[in-house]
Amino acid sequence: MTSVRAAQPSYVVLPRDITDKSTVLSFLISHFDRIAAEVWHQRVADGKVHWQDGSLIDASTLYRPTARVYYYREVVAETKIPFTEQILYQDDEILLVYKPHFLPVTPSGNYVNECLVHRLRLRTGIEKLTPAHRLDRETAGVMLFSVNPATRHHYHDLFKSKHITKQYQALARLTPALADAARHGSLTLPLRWTVKNRMKPAVPSFLMQIVEGEANTHSEIALLAVSGDMGLFQLSPITGKTHQLRVHMQSLGMPLWNDRFYPELQPKAADDFSRPLQLLAYRLCFTDPVTGKAHDWQVDGLSLPQAD
Repeated sequence: MTSVRAAQPSYVVLPRDITDKSTVLSFLISHFDRIAAEVWHQRVADGKVHWQDGSLIDASTLYRPTARVYYYREVVAETKIPFTEQILYQDDEILLVYKPHFLPVTPSGNYVNECLVHRLRLRTGIEKLTPAHRLDRETAGVMLFSVNPATRHHYHDLFKSKHITKQYQALARLTPALADAARHGSLTLPLRWTVKNRMKPAVPSFLMQIVEGEANTHSEIALLAVSGDMGLFQLSPITGKTHQLRVHMQSLGMPLWNDRFYPELQPKAADDFSRPLQLLAYRLCFTDPVTGKAHDWQVDGLSLPQAD
């Protein structure tokens, strides 16, 4: 059986407070409990686990608190994503790129090399290229990458301090009441919502749910246009929780078109590339904290289907 190995290694920092693991191998087996112990034994035997300086770790290598252990992720088969990223802008500090639907930003799940970071490193030759923020694999749109490790923290701070504007577009089926109002010409656009609630991980843990308590999420949502029973929405996330926009649209009774997670998790299946999630990070605006250059990047928006 053939496998695909990641071109770039992943790493884990050995925790300082672990006292019951005498070897690196025993820690890896315990820490990554979803990976079979024999997989780690084989990776170590094949020389695929090493310290930061490149020296190999074997089955008897002693545990070293706070040290970095590097390893190569492998999958038996890797799905090819038939869509191409587009570089929008590049200078000595940053790179702005359009990420297509279905393409993960970094290695995850069944994807090791078929991810945006690896593709861009191959295209640009910049090994230190790093995303300044994240987008779900299912979401397309504009992303900011840091080119220079020495100034990288300034771009992360843009998002932490909210000195950057992110705008999304989405398509969703209207609630029956809104669709009825649209049919009778009594719907005034734009129609706006402020959504604030508390979210936490659900079961399984990659999903999010709304719970009681003080709000830790905030989105501004506007219905811009209608075609039949479908609506075009503009979404502005004020906070940045995982799946926030998807959950907030669901909370309004209008889950995103082609969403396989919400309102109900669909059975695991191969991607249907003809049915992308209708969520697009179409605009990113900020002033570069290093160069002072003003950036306002926007890609073509989503299109409403024609009403029958």
